[in-house]
Amino acid sequence: MADKEKDQVIDEAVGEKDIRRLEFRGGVFTATIPLVFFIIWAIVLSVTGLVTEQALVLGMVIGIAIGLFLCKSKWSDYAQSLISGMAQPVGVVAIIAWFWAGMFANMLSAGGLVDGLIWFGFQSGLEGGAFVGITFLLAGLFSTAVGTGYGTVATFGVLMYPAGVILGADPVILLAAILSGAVFGDNLAPVSDTTIVSATTQDADVPGVVRSRFKYSITAAIPALILFVIFGGGGEMGSQQVVSQLQNEVSPEGLLMLAPFALVLYLALSGHHLLTSLSYGILAAGVFILLSGHSLKEVLHIHKNDAGEAVIEGALIDGISGYFNMAILILFILAAAYLLDVAGTMDVIKNFFLKLINNVVRRAELSIFGIVAFLNVFITINTAAEIAAAPFVRKLGTEMNIHPYRRANLLDTVTSSLGYIFPWSGGVLLAWATVQGAADQYDFLPVVGPGEVFPFVFQGWLLLIVMFIAAWTGWGLRYTGKNGEEVKPEDFKK
Repeated sequence: MADKEKDQVIDEAVGEKDIRRLEFRGGVFTATIPLVFFIIWAIVLSVTGLVTEQALVLGMVIGIAIGLFLCKSKWSDYAQSLISGMAQPVGVVAIIAWFWAGMFANMLSAGGLVDGLIWFGFQSGLEGGAFVGITFLLAGLFSTAVGTGYGTVATFGVLMYPAGVILGADPVILLAAILSGAVFGDNLAPVSDTTIVSATTQDADVPGVVRSRFKYSITAAIPALILFVIFGGGGEMGSQQVVSQLQNEVSPEGLLMLAPFALVLYLALSGHHLLTSLSYGILAAGVFILLSGHSLKEVLHIHKNDAGEAVIEGALIDGISGYFNMAILILFILAAAYLLDVAGTMDVIKNFFLKLINNVVRRAELSIFGIVAFLNVFITINTAAEIAAAPFVRKLGTEMNIHPYRRANLLDTVTSSLGYIFPWSGGVLLAWATVQGAADQYDFLPVVGPGEVFPFVFQGWLLLIVMFIAAWTGWGLRYTGKNGEEVKPEDFKK
């Protein structure tokens, strides 16, 4: 094929007439070096315990800079390709959704939702395994409301973990229940970063993804709850005085914040755009915060500090700023993935997998499952791993005409699960650090190590099994119809 014809093929593949095909020293696979460098960088940081969002961003920037020196084409074409990659709607949509979701989540937290849920847990009067079960349910509800598994682990680890140990819960199973609740919400919440990334990177709407995902989440959650109740007891009862102390730190007022959460859930699942739903939720949460006696400063406070510098504080800005680093990271990863398109690398990779798949959808879905799992084993920030895997999932799934909802579910269930299972994953390490901090305050608390909790994160393991079975058997498989609608396999074949 002549160079001019190759350029035309690449132009058609990437949909950009003003982007020229890039050539790299060493061939098309040299274009993978920026992304491969980032993955190795993330692995090293994870193994050494030095992983941070800022460090991940730096690794991606260095990888892209290395790619520049390996590019045989004009550097201006390389730079333009990076800009075009960052300008893809998938990244912009994800970032905007993150900002709105972050504001909403912080509004719920500012209104005391976690205190209200923990107060309810105390008032249940349950002990041992039953308390572990209610902890799993409340952690799942909280993480679904605010969309942050890490936040769930931190907040529930500070209060519910000490309370559960005192009330006769097995410490290891109790911590696993908190992690499992984080898995449930991270996977299902409309405002979760992983839900937003999995949907937007696969050209799917968030409400539709959540509706299609519920059957997988609940199928794993029911047996997980039963296992937590059965195996969660057996601990020694502790001092009632400490329980009373913990109870005095929380109040039921925060339960009012369930109303804005229910509103957002209803609007989103009724077909409203996620930003519209979240905007109503933010307004409703603000009203409840003010009515409950909280200061407006908890929502928004612009002032000058002691040094005379302008400062902005409050739930709204905290919700946005919490996603700044991830917003930058997704743009750079999208740019690195776009290099694979304009260099023709993605087509080579796609064709390799298509030969292995041989037009068998089961093999395609199992390949997607394996790719996502592989990246999550090494990249311990689950959102970053999901962003890295998303282009491959989209390419393979699109070729096999797998519906975006299904692709998003394969991407997110694996990512949400493994982020709270492996001892080196960010969620587990956060749980370990949280328990260590709680043990400094309460000397009776045992510190559960990351390796101990690994086998008992039932929601994570069961969700992985459910999704693997779904990929193997075709349960829940839907194809893309002529107008983008979901089509059942039997109807698609006709």
